[in-house]
Amino acid sequence: MTLSRTGQIILYAILIILALLFLTPIYIMVITSIKPINEATLSGMWKLPSHVDLESYQIAFEKLSPNILNSFYLVIPATILSAVLGSLNGYILSKWRFPGSNILFTLILFGMFIPYQSILIPLIQFLQKIQLYNTIPGLILVHVVYGIPITTLIFRNFYANIPTEMIEAAKIDGNSIWGIYQRIILPLSIPGFVVVGIWQFTQIWNEFLFAVTITNTSQQPIMVALQNLSGSQIVQWNIQMAGALLAALPTLIVYIFLGKYFIRGLLAGSLKG
Repeated sequence: MTLSRTGQIILYAILIILALLFLTPIYIMVITSIKPINEATLSGMWKLPSHVDLESYQIAFEKLSPNILNSFYLVIPATILSAVLGSLNGYILSKWRFPGSNILFTLILFGMFIPYQSILIPLIQFLQKIQLYNTIPGLILVHVVYGIPITTLIFRNFYANIPTEMIEAAKIDGNSIWGIYQRIILPLSIPGFVVVGIWQFTQIWNEFLFAVTITNTSQQPIMVALQNLSGSQIVQWNIQMAGALLAALPTLIVYIFLGKYFIRGLLAGSLKG
């Protein structure tokens, strides 16, 4: 059904208004981050700065740079490991069915619905027992385990669209379960890995609860350090906004350069039932 000229104008007007509302917080963040400290106030947050002052970015970067590195040390291995494990799980559960596989898949998915708060105490006790509490490897382990349900779901649905006849032909040719994965499944999995990679990278980078409870001081990722940047008595809004923009930059870059591949991955069947 095509809209009339008037209908199109109304539709675009609504979309523009919604876009402006969505971009309003970004506008506030950007103009506040380039204001001098004396102009960065709640009463003057809508006003443009009298001049551009980038000192807030320098201060924010100096304070956050160690934590930015911590986030990269956390996000990169956690994303890769959870993607690989999800791919293997999805492959087995979609192409090598065995008695109880559907029950196992349901139990794996159940992990998606367990609230973080409900397992914090036993999780911390477990990490302390294996001597990974307050370490980046401990946080990596937590995010890999918590990422397995969603990565398994995405890859299982993705592999379900691969013809079973292709797998049967590979079996006849003498390929083992690992050989089929390596020679057939893995080369076809690039769209799925892109979707999972972007999803996991964003989720782990922005996660706060595990980061603030499992790590402290030198091991904290960027989101915890950003919270600490606000101070306890006086909030320097320009530095806070500059820090928030710096913290959001990596995920923004990921979406700018890989966003089109993310959409292609979704259309290729990564999230289809």
